[in-house]
Amino acid sequence: MAEAEAVQLKEEGNRHFQRQDYKAAAKSYSQALKLTKDKALLATLYRNRAACGLKTESYVQAASDASRAIDINSSDIKALYRRCQALEHLGKLAQAFKDVQCCATLEPRNQNFQETLRRLNTSIQEELRVQFSTDLRVQKMFEILLDGNSKADKLEKAANNLIVLSREEAGAERIFQNNGVALLRQLLDTKRPELMLAAVRTLSGMCSGHRARATAILHAVRIDRICSLMAVENEELPLTVCNLLQAIIDALSGEDKREHRGKEEALVLDTKKDLKQITNHLLDMLVSKKVSGQGRDQALNLLNKNVPRKDLAIHDNSRTIYVVDNGLRKILKVVGQVPDLPSCLPLTDNTRMLASILINKLYDDLRCDPERDHFRKICEEYITGKFDPQDMDKNVIAIQTVSGILQGPFDLGNQLLGLKGVMEMMVALCGSEREADQLVAVEALIHASTKLSRATFIITNGVSLLKEIYKTTKNEKIKIRTLVGLCKLGSAGGTDYGLRQFAEGSTEKLAKQCRKWLCNTSTDTRTRLWAAEGLAYLTLDADVKDDFVQDIPALQAMLELAKTPDKTILYSVATTLVNCTNSYDVNEVIPELVQLAKFSKQHVPEEHPKDKKDFVDMRVKRLLKAGVISVLACMVKADNAILTDQTKELLARVFLALCDNPKDRGTIVAQGGGKALIPLALEGTDVGKVKAAHALAKIAAVSNPDIAFPGERVYEVVRPLVSLLNTQRDGLQNYEALLGLTNLSERSDKLRQKIFKEKALPDIENYMFENHDQLRQAATECMCNMVVNKEVQERFLADGNDRLKLVVLLCGEDDDKVQNAAAGALAMLTAAHKKLCFKMTQVTTQWLEILQRLCLHDRLSVQHRGLVIAYNLLAADAELAKKLVESELLEILTVVGKQEPDEKRAAVVQTARECLIKCMDYGFIKPVS
Repeated sequence: MAEAEAVQLKEEGNRHFQRQDYKAAAKSYSQALKLTKDKALLATLYRNRAACGLKTESYVQAASDASRAIDINSSDIKALYRRCQALEHLGKLAQAFKDVQCCATLEPRNQNFQETLRRLNTSIQEELRVQFSTDLRVQKMFEILLDGNSKADKLEKAANNLIVLSREEAGAERIFQNNGVALLRQLLDTKRPELMLAAVRTLSGMCSGHRARATAILHAVRIDRICSLMAVENEELPLTVCNLLQAIIDALSGEDKREHRGKEEALVLDTKKDLKQITNHLLDMLVSKKVSGQGRDQALNLLNKNVPRKDLAIHDNSRTIYVVDNGLRKILKVVGQVPDLPSCLPLTDNTRMLASILINKLYDDLRCDPERDHFRKICEEYITGKFDPQDMDKNVIAIQTVSGILQGPFDLGNQLLGLKGVMEMMVALCGSEREADQLVAVEALIHASTKLSRATFIITNGVSLLKEIYKTTKNEKIKIRTLVGLCKLGSAGGTDYGLRQFAEGSTEKLAKQCRKWLCNTSTDTRTRLWAAEGLAYLTLDADVKDDFVQDIPALQAMLELAKTPDKTILYSVATTLVNCTNSYDVNEVIPELVQLAKFSKQHVPEEHPKDKKDFVDMRVKRLLKAGVISVLACMVKADNAILTDQTKELLARVFLALCDNPKDRGTIVAQGGGKALIPLALEGTDVGKVKAAHALAKIAAVSNPDIAFPGERVYEVVRPLVSLLNTQRDGLQNYEALLGLTNLSERSDKLRQKIFKEKALPDIENYMFENHDQLRQAATECMCNMVVNKEVQERFLADGNDRLKLVVLLCGEDDDKVQNAAAGALAMLTAAHKKLCFKMTQVTTQWLEILQRLCLHDRLSVQHRGLVIAYNLLAADAELAKKLVESELLEILTVVGKQEPDEKRAAVVQTARECLIKCMDYGFIKPVS
């Protein structure tokens, strides 16, 4: 019974294969393989599944299946040839050549085998020639680089050539085989920065996407040596070494997404030990005084990127648990660093923020309450262990640590604020005579007032304290921080006009002072950054945001600060811009609930008059005029963990608000907005990706894609637009995504192929059934462009679907635009395949009536398309033509063909006459003398 069922499944697979449904065919063959032990049948099934693998471009699977068929029958010519094809696609030319040689021996007269032999022989000879010349080039480059007397220009050229070569698989392998790693280590020992950079970049290229090579390089260069290079006081080298380590981590953890086979897979069985060693060294770097601020930043960046899970659906969070157990105290030490204390580690402006972000990511990556409790206990023990009545420095570090955690996981920070003595210590430090103590205490108070409930507590207890410090201190750094504290407390009511914390006009005064500091270029950058943070809170007030956007010097000063190396400002600037453009989420006000709230004497949120659309549009205009797009593009490029997913979401919100008016989209494209949106649409929070994709759709709908997304970037736009076709998105997002895809699909067949591969076709068809006129029109126009693609045409040719019927029926719609698009699609389909001409007459009994209506349409473009369809049907077959001539269509063609062809009607009249000439060719009608 099992054998009979296996044969049945094989036949079913063959039918699927003939219908070009290769996945279904492979599934049938796989099921059959489980049911049979017959060797001949097994060989056939493996051979057939190999053919499916070739069709679906699964070349590793195809080669494997063909090999199994050959193991059963070594002279299976079809299996040998299929393995040859798969190996050729995998770049294994020598093995492919051996297989096709066997095929040619078995069938010497087969021209296909002879042609493949010649082609592979030529490719192998070329590969050997390139390999030989590459070996010589590699040797020559190292000679120049290691020669102490080489001239600077020669050195630079050799270094750059080596880097380029390492980025190609063949070049990287030749460098590796020619003792390249040992020679690169010699370059690292030269202590010459330009040669060290070249060596590190070459090693990065060699590690990318190759697990065995990455492991060998890690062991040869040694992780402690790599980390010591990252620790140097230099901005460029730590970043380059960070990229090398990232390439090694990606290769070892399989993040490079390449398939590993054969010897390479056998060489590297377990990489966990190496990955753990890298993690340990990075954690040790955090607390070492020998490590520069830049090196510490890069170590934190690597931990941020590689320790927490990228997808919470993955169950395994062992890397996070390991870092919490072995490194959380080290991260807390970085967070608690106070720059004014003599014991402080070397830091940059970004270091503490990066450590706070790492704590936040680790905490979010924990799966259950026991894990979170363990995390909290480590933090509590660390902080309470620092409290010491005899040593004020330790108390300051403890409060600085709490302040840093408050910038990370809010819930954990708020729990730590409840620890005995924490709030009291903050208040005590505010009254300290040491300015360093006041600085830390005020910052901690600012971060502590994140929630309205806690802010209300601090308003009643801490405002007078902050005001007193503001009045008495002469230190500008403390003054600005107390000001920001007051700003944050003043904005605790959010956008609610009726829930102001301070007296009328107080927030405007605070904002005025912030703008003054922002514009003062003589003060240090850090102080000005705090002024920008103050505005991030205060711009929730509509009066403040309106005044700020009109204050051009202050606006320009903030935008310029966003371009500085200190990336801690990114969130503040993004928040301010979200507030100014009103692109935050606003709850819908339901009148019935408002009445109910008033009746029960509950607070009802009030909208500020300056938050109405006219004022928002004016602010958007001013921001665009100030050059905000180029600044946003600069912010998106920040390759730094400080550019968090939340910050990306804020930037996406701003972009969407700026793209709202179609007239402004040209300016946005000209300033690089189109390119900047692509990474925001591909990475970040779900909300952020949707907002960025919507902004991309708005741009793609009205812009020339070649200008908006130059080069290969245009292909990256397709996936975000397709994601908007989801039925969970709103109608406007669906509509603008369809417009964008229509515009893209018009450009090239490569783009149409990309849209098809992203599985957009079922969604586009779905919207062609929509009741909403505009959605149906947009989907039909998109399909009109898509039918030019051969794979889309094959979907229409396939049996058992109503695609063609839908298009024919849409041609009979009352909406001119839908008719025009559907007629265009039908004209192209019937021109491409005669089979579709016959199929059109079978899908619905109304086809002839619809065709006649098209040929008599008032709109010339629709009429022209109808006549083209008529010509395609006439040209397809004499019997079909006879059926058309016997109908009223002949009379319609005669009337249209006799018209005088003026400039507008020329194409219509000419097509009608071509239809009549076709009828004459068949002998159905005769010319009148």
